[in-house]
Amino acid sequence: MRIALFTETFLPKVDGIVTRLKHTVDHLQRLGDQVLVISPEGGLREYKGAKIYGVSGFPLPLYPELKLALPRPAIGEELEQFQPDLIHVVNPAVLGLAGLFYSKMLNLPLVASYHTHLPEYLQHYGLGLLEGLLWELLKAGHNQAQLNLCTSTAMMQALTAHGIERVDLWQRGVDTETFQPHLASQAMRSRLTQGYPDSPLLLYVGRLSAEKEIERIKPVLQAIPHARLALVGDGPNRQNLEKHFADTPTNFVGYLQGQELGSAFASADAFVFPSRTETLGLVLLEAMAAGCPVVAARSGGIPDIVTDGENGFLFDPLDENGAIKATQRLLANPEERETLRRNARQEAERWGWSAATQQLRNYYQAVLASRYMPTAA
Repeated sequence: MRIALFTETFLPKVDGIVTRLKHTVDHLQRLGDQVLVISPEGGLREYKGAKIYGVSGFPLPLYPELKLALPRPAIGEELEQFQPDLIHVVNPAVLGLAGLFYSKMLNLPLVASYHTHLPEYLQHYGLGLLEGLLWELLKAGHNQAQLNLCTSTAMMQALTAHGIERVDLWQRGVDTETFQPHLASQAMRSRLTQGYPDSPLLLYVGRLSAEKEIERIKPVLQAIPHARLALVGDGPNRQNLEKHFADTPTNFVGYLQGQELGSAFASADAFVFPSRTETLGLVLLEAMAAGCPVVAARSGGIPDIVTDGENGFLFDPLDENGAIKATQRLLANPEERETLRRNARQEAERWGWSAATQQLRNYYQAVLASRYMPTAA
């Protein structure tokens, strides 16, 4: 198959969506498919044999890490040359509108996928009044697709409740080779704790942005004697967070990748994830693959991954003390923590990228054959 993949974010940016897409592109290419990635300009021209067509853009005002790339006629010329069998639009928003347009222009099947819970994000940027309008725009875009894929059952329910049709589940995936428990090391603990490797180590990995609600980790850190916090990642809210955590033993580590990131996960005592806006929470699966016990909010796609008391702990996002109690429980019982580590790894081992990509290929083939029948939501 020849697949034109439209996305608002791709390499060299680092986030959960890019992680999913780069593994998907890699596995599709390995299976003999040809992928053309159309994304905001990032300096790359190729990835794992797939051509990248970069569209110049400008930083998003509220989120300068993201580039806003506007559709242009040259995209049509690139598609004419590539001759795709279908178009897959990831989060149809701005550049993705070109995917919707050209699927009609060129009479190509259209698949869309939903990875960012934008209506929830609005609340964190003071734009909550626009939520109803945004859902209408999302519905207008997604309902042009023959198939809409979500990465969790919670997001399937949310989209269906707001009138988006032909919704199905794109299963989760994680790199169980890069993220492994044996990568734990005293050297990494010392680095993350800034020289206090015997102290309890709390870890957060991900974008430092308002919707991730990272400031909610501060009371957890303060409630646990001698605990240290490592924040791995970067983003538009970093300066505010540096002020917020200024009086605490918090290490702003910046980005880590590959085995370094795997070692960070494996070396921590708890991965604390307060976000209530996750469609999937891929980073949770990465933590679990590395054997790092997870403490996370019971919301969005997270309960699809974390089973409370079995491979991590969930807390009520409306309970101000929920994360504190869950983390204290985790750290208080070393034997239970080791059981959680083993169970977390076992759960992650069920979800390799190969199976997730094969499922996606099956969806593509069904759409191409016009055999796709939506499942009851």
